[in-house]
Amino acid sequence: MNNPVDKKIIKFLSKHHVLNLSTCENDKPWSCSCFFAYDERQNRFIITSDIDTLHSQQADLNPFVSGTVVLETKIIGKIQGVQFSGEMIKLENNNLDNARKIYLMKYPFAVLMKTTLWAIHVNYFKLTDNRLGFGKKIVWKIIHNKQS
Repeated sequence: MNNPVDKKIIKFLSKHHVLNLSTCENDKPWSCSCFFAYDERQNRFIITSDIDTLHSQQADLNPFVSGTVVLETKIIGKIQGVQFSGEMIKLENNNLDNARKIYLMKYPFAVLMKTTLWAIHVNYFKLTDNRLGFGKKIVWKIIHNKQS
């Protein structure tokens, strides 16, 4: 990746396991919580979700999603969280094996589950980390090269 994700974002994600996901289709928004494994090499979240859930159905029709990963705390100086946006796709065939390995390394019990794997390819991160200063933000986004 020619625009590497800030290491503080990666470190924060490595310490957490639940993301809050928002989808929308035909002006009908939906939110849910999902266990995730973060694939640093491909800058994507890997989640499992049955294809009959509302968020999976919506993502199939409109892959543009957003979400958060947060540290729950009431202590202002310790507030941390990541906001993200990206595209969510169902993983099939060639893309499935590596993602499955990454997910099972984090959640070995998932080997017993019959579910569908999805990837959220992230195009934007914003980390808020009050430990670095009140309201401190670190932003990462995909940089698109302008073609002449």
